[in-house]
Amino acid sequence: MAGINYDLVKKVGTISQSSRGWEKQLNIISWNGRAPKYDLRDWSPDGEKMGKGITLTREELQSLKRLLEHMEELND
Repeated sequence: MAGINYDLVKKVGTISQSSRGWEKQLNIISWNGRAPKYDLRDWSPDGEKMGKGITLTREELQSLKRLLEHMEELND
C-alpha cells in the first residue's frame, strides 16, 4: 500500500488531550498534494502517529459551525 503524504499547513488548535498525551487537534493539512482542508483527528505526543479523523472544506466547517450554534440555541 502506498504511503499517505501530508503537509501540516497550520495548527489551528488543540480540542482535548488524553491521559496518554494524544491530542485531538484541528489543523489545516494538505493530503497527497491536494488543496489544504481543515482536519480534525488525534495525534500522538510526538506528532508521528495519527488516529482516524475527518477532513472538511471551509464551507463544510462553516456549516458545522452553524449547526453547533443552532444546538446551543436549542439548549438555552
